[in-house]
Amino acid sequence: MSTTLPSASPPSLPRFSRNTVIVAGVLGFHVLALWGLQSGLLRRAVEVIVPVEMLTEFIEPPAPKVTPPPPVPPQPVLKQPVVKTKAPTLPPAPKPLAIADPTPSPNAPTGAIEPQPPAPPVAAPVAVAPPAPPAPPAPPKVELPSTDADYLQNPKPVYPAISKRLGEQGKVVYSVLIGVDGRPQSATLVQSSGFDRLDRAAYTAVMSWRYVPGKRNGVPTPMTYNAPINWVLE
Repeated sequence: MSTTLPSASPPSLPRFSRNTVIVAGVLGFHVLALWGLQSGLLRRAVEVIVPVEMLTEFIEPPAPKVTPPPPVPPQPVLKQPVVKTKAPTLPPAPKPLAIADPTPSPNAPTGAIEPQPPAPPVAAPVAVAPPAPPAPPAPPKVELPSTDADYLQNPKPVYPAISKRLGEQGKVVYSVLIGVDGRPQSATLVQSSGFDRLDRAAYTAVMSWRYVPGKRNGVPTPMTYNAPINWVLE
């Protein structure tokens, strides 16, 4: 009986990743470049490939001649006025002063000193009184209007018949404005009798009378006069 042994498979190679291959390539390139620099191969390759550089020389044009400017004529020197300074005046030398000697001279004459007479008394100034102020003007002389003149002949007020029958009575006072001609111009009721008929009858009477006009310093002047009328039954 024969047995078949399994065939042995060859050992598998290790697999490298793509990044590992790239890193290895970069490192190998740098190693070769360094080796080429040290051995001079890279320099020879550059000399073969790069052509000989042509050097150009820049020729500068000659600089233009600069003409110097003409010399500036000298300016005339102005003469400055000479200021004469006055010599300072010195103060005058001090004069010698005579110093009195309190010791009397032995040959000086002696004399009696008389006292001075008393001064005359000075009179006290007399106060002058100020002038008196002018006297105030006298008040004007006023004459009030009246109805007492005999020549006026004013009639008595008419007593209303109805007021007599009803027994109405009382006192009425009117303030009458008297003109310069003695005639009444207006009348204002000052005191009422309490009855309208008596008040109206009194108004008719005072407005129909004649009056003596009021006067101020003898000159007729419009004035008011209180005219009383007393209604009394007999």
